[in-house]
Amino acid sequence: MMPSILLHLLPNILAALLYAALGFHFWRTRWKETDKPLAAAPMQTWERFAIGGTLAIHAFALYFGLFGAGTMRFSFGFALSLMLWLAVFIYWLESFQSRMDGLQPMVLPLAAVCAALPVFFPNAHIVQHAGSWGFKTHFLTAMLAYSLFTLSALHAVFMGYTEKKLHQHALTKSLASLPPLLTMEALLFRMIIIAFILLTITLGSGVFFSEEIFGKALTLDHKTLFAFASWGIFAALLIGRRAYGWRGRTALRWTMAGFMALLLAYIGSRFVLEIVLGRI
Repeated sequence: MMPSILLHLLPNILAALLYAALGFHFWRTRWKETDKPLAAAPMQTWERFAIGGTLAIHAFALYFGLFGAGTMRFSFGFALSLMLWLAVFIYWLESFQSRMDGLQPMVLPLAAVCAALPVFFPNAHIVQHAGSWGFKTHFLTAMLAYSLFTLSALHAVFMGYTEKKLHQHALTKSLASLPPLLTMEALLFRMIIIAFILLTITLGSGVFFSEEIFGKALTLDHKTLFAFASWGIFAALLIGRRAYGWRGRTALRWTMAGFMALLLAYIGSRFVLEIVLGRI
């Protein structure tokens, strides 16, 4: 019994420890202030391999936790863990084309915490209809959208931090290691557009194929209302960007508002059920 439990927990713990160690490494080499002249340190090959290897371990932990029991299991902890895995994966891919090393000290510690969540919150519910193609499409697009919006929210925080430091004329090592503000803004809206399309597919499949996917008609519960509220916020943001040139703090506020609504749509409901009420 004990070896089986350890086998189940070890990949999550190992991934969390590696994320934490890498987060500390990037903070020490990219953010920690020193007496040396400020200079951007491009990501090294071994750093990319280390992040890639940790992603592989985390992916195994997720797969084993989600499908190891012969059926699909899901929970609040798995949702956050999967979202941060996808966020780190997207950052990792983007690092081959743009400078992403200055963003790692924030996303990697968050990934470390979320990778360990299934260990500390093991309650999970069995997902019905997980074998149907409709559900798989719905689930995949939903998680990709959630991940991209999570990454967009992280981007928004970094952009707010960068803009504040620039206005203060405070040149720090962490600021010097970040991509240019315009580059970050372009990447932010690129991610939001892709995530918005995925969220539209997710909501559309849920509305029109609810009975085939979930075995019941669509119900207007708080989860559904928050999801549509998030869709409306991001739609307004993209329209405002296109029609009125929204950017800077206005775009960041709308991004964070849409992300919080989306977070409450699923994560909030699962957190209340599993952690507060103790239900699966």
